[in-house]
Amino acid sequence: QVQLVESGGGLVQAGGSLRLSCAASGRTFDRYDMGWFRQAPGKERELVAAISWDGRRPAYADFVKGRFAISRDNGKYMVYLQMTSLKPEDTAVYYCAAGAQMYTRVVVTNPADFGSWGQGTQVTVSS
Repeated sequence: QVQLVESGGGLVQAGGSLRLSCAASGRTFDRYDMGWFRQAPGKERELVAAISWDGRRPAYADFVKGRFAISRDNGKYMVYLQMTSLKPEDTAVYYCAAGAQMYTRVVVTNPADFGSWGQGTQVTVSS
C-alpha cells in the first residue's frame, strides 16, 4: 500500500487558481498511475485527472480540460494538480489516488482501478 497526503486546498474566488499537492510514500511510486478525484456533497466521486506512471500520458475529465493540469515528480514522490479559472461548481473535496497495477499501457481512470486513497483536501470556490 502507498500512503497519500494531499495539501493545497482552500477558499478561492471564482476565476482564481490553486495548486494541489499529493505526497506519496510506502512503495515504488514511479511504477503506478496516479489520479485526482473529487466529490461534492450529494454527488458521486468523479475523476478530475490522471497521469501515467511515466508522466507521459495525462487524462482529463471534459469539465476541466484547458483549466487544470496534472503533473508528477517521480524523484520527489509527488503529484500535482494545477487548477486555474476555477468555478463555483469546482467546489468539492479533492482526493489523490494511486493505481493498483504497475506499468499500465493505458492510464487508468476508473476509481475501481485505484488501490490507495488520500484523506482529501477541501476546495471551495466562491462566486
